[in-house]
Amino acid sequence: QVQVVESGGGLVQAGESLRLSCTVSGSSISSYAMCWFRQTPGKEREGVSCISYGGASTYYGDSVKGRFTISRDNAKNTAYLQMNNLKPEDTAMYYCAADPPPHSGSWVTGAGFKYWGQGTQVTVSS
Repeated sequence: QVQVVESGGGLVQAGESLRLSCTVSGSSISSYAMCWFRQTPGKEREGVSCISYGGASTYYGDSVKGRFTISRDNAKNTAYLQMNNLKPEDTAMYYCAADPPPHSGSWVTGAGFKYWGQGTQVTVSS
């Protein structure tokens, strides 16, 4: 059984940084695209960042470009999201999702992703 566990969320002030981790158990992520999504109450889920299974391709939502960096360590079965210069509007529950072959999930909406974590809360105060 594949499990996805996020960690690293917390309460920070605007301008500070956080690094989220997403560890997968039960399967190797080496063939999985890995993504981060976020959601706040009353809003649709938003694609934050994704990285292809080989790491050659990445995606960043417009609101996080230049501030967030996604990476992966297949040996540790873990993906990361480095979040710098955090803003109050980054406050959300952040979810990690894994997309095995044939990689049919949407990097923008998360539709079609097979494995999801429970989320980690990020709160940025002004």
